Amino acid sequence: MREKLHTIPVNEAFGHDCECPVCYMRKELETKAIDFTMGPSYMEDDVRGETSKLGFCEKHVELLYKHQNRLGLALILKSHMDKTIKDIEKLAAGGISLQPSSLFKKKKNVSGIVSYIDELEKSCYICEMIDRTFERYIDTIFYLYRHEDEFRKKFKASKGFCTRHYGLLYKQAPEHLSGGQLTDFINELNSLYLDNIKRVRDDLDWFINKFDYRYANEPWKNSRDALPRVINKTNSIYEAK
Repeated sequence: MREKLHTIPVNEAFGHDCECPVCYMRKELETKAIDFTMGPSYMEDDVRGETSKLGFCEKHVELLYKHQNRLGLALILKSHMDKTIKDIEKLAAGGISLQPSSLFKKKKNVSGIVSYIDELEKSCYICEMIDRTFERYIDTIFYLYRHEDEFRKKFKASKGFCTRHYGLLYKQAPEHLSGGQLTDFINELNSLYLDNIKRVRDDLDWFINKFDYRYANEPWKNSRDALPRVINKTNSIYEAK
């Protein structure tokens, strides 16, 4: 089965000490996608064709820039700009098309340029690379939960999930599980999320208290890194320790 192809990274993620193993998996995919894009692959015609067409979102073009392969990024972005210029020149030659105005609405520009740019703004080569594999990782979580006792133990022993990925697992569970196994999974998922987000919330509360002079001589307990862990829980932003 295709899920078995991804049992190793999924098992590794759930064995990792982090606030959301799903965030950890996605971060690993992102790192590999950046490295792949900035490696020798950027000289390959099929890769260059995709990067030229899709471009990159703001987040990932910043990460590409930080990779330090400035020549590689320059070549990739020049190809993307060349294609964008060619496409827009062709669309611009078609002129402007406006929908008739109604009583309360202004005329709407329905030019192909607007649609083209809207689609371009939503596309990203790195995001698409990540999403293709990430979906199979989610499938693998449920596959392992169905078939492997050892994974179910790892699942129960995890530190829960960020809000986004808690919702994702909750939403997809009925597509993969049924009967008592689905009930068990949802109950465990709810407990993992709520127990652990409360734990991190309490750590944050103590972190705040430490800025009060009355608590200056009290121990930090487990609150020194509370803020990045909270950001992981609330905004799905994973940063390696």
